[in-house]
Amino acid sequence: MSHSEPVGVRQAQKQRTRQALLDAALGLLEEQSLSSMGLREVTRAVGVAPTAFYRHFRDLGELGVALVQESLASLHATVRAVLAEQAGAEERIDHTVAVVERYVREHPAHVRFIARERHGGVRAVRQAIAGELDRFATEVAAALKSQPVSRGWSDEDVRMLAELYVDRLVMTASAFLDVSDGEGDGVDSERWRAVARTARRQLHLISVGRQHWHDAVS
Repeated sequence: MSHSEPVGVRQAQKQRTRQALLDAALGLLEEQSLSSMGLREVTRAVGVAPTAFYRHFRDLGELGVALVQESLASLHATVRAVLAEQAGAEERIDHTVAVVERYVREHPAHVRFIARERHGGVRAVRQAIAGELDRFATEVAAALKSQPVSRGWSDEDVRMLAELYVDRLVMTASAFLDVSDGEGDGVDSERWRAVARTARRQLHLISVGRQHWHDAVS
């Protein structure tokens, strides 16, 4: 047996335990905020001693920051790919709303965590969410800047537009989540379809304003 194999096995086990702690915390956060959750609750759910927690995270704040990264990372790449499409504005809008719908269906706990903790009581997590959304806006701005309709726009205005898009996406995700959490409602309900229609109209309004913005400020 090679000397590297035991190290690899230990590292894999450590990673599994770390992920188990994240998953357990996310499950517990379905019903409470991070600031009210106890470390022992998390370790008890995983079945490890409280001391084992500190092999992976300094405190619950650091665990929360890791959850922020886990919650938003995949959404970044997907939305960026949609904005980079060569399709028309209407098709991009439809694709963008569909991406947010699918993300809420597949990751409701992650969306709920971000919605609750964005203005929650743990400063490190609030800052991490703000930082991730800022990075998201930077990525969206780069995609928008490359589109012909942005020709002649200042970097400041493109950034402002990107922040509008990101804010709408976050609010739309929260609206879908509110519907899915409602009694008798779900992804095929009229309320869900109404959220999708409103989101498309809002993005269309932004798109129309975008087409005329350069002339308005010239």
